[in-house]
Amino acid sequence: MEYPRTKTVAAQAKPFAARLEATWKHLKRDRQLLLLFIPCIVFYALFRYGPLYGMIIAFKDYSVFQGILASEWVGLKHFIKFFSGPDFWLLFRNTLLLGFYSLIFGFPFPILLAIMLNEVRLNGFKKAIQTLSYLPAFLSVVIISSMIIDFLSPSGGIVNRVLAALGFEKIYFLIESEWFRPIYVLSDIWASVGYEAIIFLAAIAGISPTLYEAARVDGASRWQTMRHITLPGLLPTILIMFILKTGSMIRIGYEKVLLLYNPTTYDVADVFSTFVYRKGLLEANYSYAAAVGLFEALVAMIMLLGANFLSRRLGGNGLW
Repeated sequence: MEYPRTKTVAAQAKPFAARLEATWKHLKRDRQLLLLFIPCIVFYALFRYGPLYGMIIAFKDYSVFQGILASEWVGLKHFIKFFSGPDFWLLFRNTLLLGFYSLIFGFPFPILLAIMLNEVRLNGFKKAIQTLSYLPAFLSVVIISSMIIDFLSPSGGIVNRVLAALGFEKIYFLIESEWFRPIYVLSDIWASVGYEAIIFLAAIAGISPTLYEAARVDGASRWQTMRHITLPGLLPTILIMFILKTGSMIRIGYEKVLLLYNPTTYDVADVFSTFVYRKGLLEANYSYAAAVGLFEALVAMIMLLGANFLSRRLGGNGLW
């Protein structure tokens, strides 16, 4: 009876040495690209991974005078206080609903815009539409929020002027709670649709032109070509973008919400990020704010991992 032979140390070391040599060759070949990548690594090291050290204060009663390490350790005190407080479910509901509506209603628009632009044959018209849709990406959140406030103003806003001309009553859009979420979602779509459409246009440009030529020879209509070639070609990019959007769904930036909301709309507009801003910067309750921010980050990570898992199971594509 023959037993399988065990690998010698030299035989095991040979593949490792070969991999090491191949890695060194790749590093040497791509050294210029890696040098260009160094500022990105430094940025993330300083401004993304470096501040993670400060999250320790979520488990301490942080004092500016004592410092992070010398402050008293309190464990999960701030988390228990937050979960048992009256703000938790309100913040969780508002954050989840705003992120969910932005994902459901906002995610398809860049895809549709990219597909429609791809079908346009007039280059001048195509470039004009693409430029107009991309312009809001150059505007800051402050400018966009100011435009929204001016457009929806009950006294001189263009929207209320049109309503008055049509015989309707003026609407106080930014004071009435039921209008806040539609305004937030629609303005988010308007601001990001052109920028995100570029990603899908680049994916469409990567589809082989021979597929379209073969479809035209077979007599396929534009709708059939779009359905059977463009959309399947876009599917990997759609899945990746959906994973990224899902991961950031609960991490709503505080800037636009902070600029648009007011005490009358707190019940639908107050989210985790604005709550952290008030507790951390305005009330100087740093440990409590860090605990809320850490919880928000953990929920976002769980959603990102879940979306990636589902994407790999259903479509075979994922971030990793």
